[in-house]
Amino acid sequence: MKDLTGSVYTFSNLIEGNFLYVDKTEYIWKLIQPASGQYFLSRPRRFGKSLTISTLEAVFQGRRELFRGLGLYHKPYDWKPYPVIRLDFGTCDSRTPEQLTVFLLKKLKRAAEDFGMKLNCEQTATAAFEDLVEHIGRKEKIVILIDEYDKPLLSNALNPDAEQILDVLKSFYSVIKTTENLQRFVFLTGVSKFSHTSVFSDLNNLTDITMHRQYADMLGYTQEELEFYFGDRIEHLIEQQNLSKPEMLAKIKRWYNGYRFEGSAPTVYNPVSLVQFFNNNGIFSNYWFQTGTPRFLLQLIKEKKFNCATDLTKPVAEAFFNAFDISSLDPKVLLYQTGYLTIDRVVEEHVPFTDQIARVYYMRFPNLEVEYSFNDSLLEYLAAVKQQDAEQLRIDLIKAAGSGDIDSFMKMLRTIFANIPYDIHCREEFYYQSLFYLICYMLKLYVQAEVRTNSGRIDMTIQVGGWIYIIEFKLDKSAEEALKQIKEKNYAEKFYLSGKHIMLTGVNFNSSTGQIEHWISEKLL
Repeated sequence: MKDLTGSVYTFSNLIEGNFLYVDKTEYIWKLIQPASGQYFLSRPRRFGKSLTISTLEAVFQGRRELFRGLGLYHKPYDWKPYPVIRLDFGTCDSRTPEQLTVFLLKKLKRAAEDFGMKLNCEQTATAAFEDLVEHIGRKEKIVILIDEYDKPLLSNALNPDAEQILDVLKSFYSVIKTTENLQRFVFLTGVSKFSHTSVFSDLNNLTDITMHRQYADMLGYTQEELEFYFGDRIEHLIEQQNLSKPEMLAKIKRWYNGYRFEGSAPTVYNPVSLVQFFNNNGIFSNYWFQTGTPRFLLQLIKEKKFNCATDLTKPVAEAFFNAFDISSLDPKVLLYQTGYLTIDRVVEEHVPFTDQIARVYYMRFPNLEVEYSFNDSLLEYLAAVKQQDAEQLRIDLIKAAGSGDIDSFMKMLRTIFANIPYDIHCREEFYYQSLFYLICYMLKLYVQAEVRTNSGRIDMTIQVGGWIYIIEFKLDKSAEEALKQIKEKNYAEKFYLSGKHIMLTGVNFNSSTGQIEHWISEKLL
């Protein structure tokens, strides 16, 4: 049984260290088979992008011996070595265009030294990159591999200098297009897929395989790969945890599978999370959080007034997947591209009053690990609830809601709101509704927001045990007014045949204090 590692991303070290490698070289073969190619691929963090770059580097260095026993080894490929320029922007922490230029020049200088070239760094990064490519490419066609191309942009998404940083990168990447005749192969990876009107406006020659069906499971592990490569470990856990094989496979899938990168593609597992799971002796836990949720993403959710209660479940059009523009950031697009949301299903819908058919995409959290990571991170950011305290909070709130103790339930929620730092408060109803929804959703209660009825929309319903809670929110009004609305619009009618207890609850928030000011409840049935 080979060792598992989630920290080695260099292909040669993985193979020579006798670590388990899930063979993805058939996909590599598809990429390198043509005489030349320029490709772009975006995937969430911790999905094997750096390992893929390293694997391509080994191929173009002609290191065939590393591929013995893998699919690529016996392919009709000449294994000719090429000069490889590999740039990794994962460590970039530049905050200004000037700092980014210094960072790029430093990377280029090191690359030039590998080829015995003394690069003139008293010029722009674009000019230096062009000099490097032309100097090497005049002798032999080159390979360019760029990992985390978007790190300088994502790190500065809310930076006032973001547009200037974008301009530096746009110019820098334009060299890939202008020197195309000197290239054997180009491959760029990153988390985000910026629109062609931004960073790629001068780089329209790249083939984007991000949502290409042929490469949808190039990164990540399929169900078949899990059972083939990790079968012995799964059998060990089945015996250890006293579960049947179908039960164990289903549980692993709920926790770590679920990513879909093309509408009809099979779902895949997060490879690093899966390895962590097996290395931790099969403990089902949230390993995703260890990389941390980008703070700018949480900040963006708040600044853009993104309502988690309703916006996460709204379907999106195909243009959604090309909509990431640094000048107009959409939290939902970013949630998808960073791996917090994935494609659930694709539906073809008829456009009313036309003969056209539109494809719409429904999104969801990929799995329990990501769902918990998002909820806990956002709860800590918005409500100052530490992640280590979230589990006990879940238990306490579920106990109260499941026993019909609405007062204890609301008192705990009021304590949460009371601990929110003042500078986080937002004086709009969506903020309170969204946060309330988030807390309840985090508890794994059956919670729905904006529930349609014949007479209007219920702000929120919660179902747990033998109870259904119908909740209406008001801001700077009164709980009595909220309860009155529930009654007048007969929101409870929809649930009369459920056979469960129904609790009507009106809640009023005070925007000046940011607190739950008052609630009033009435039990039906």
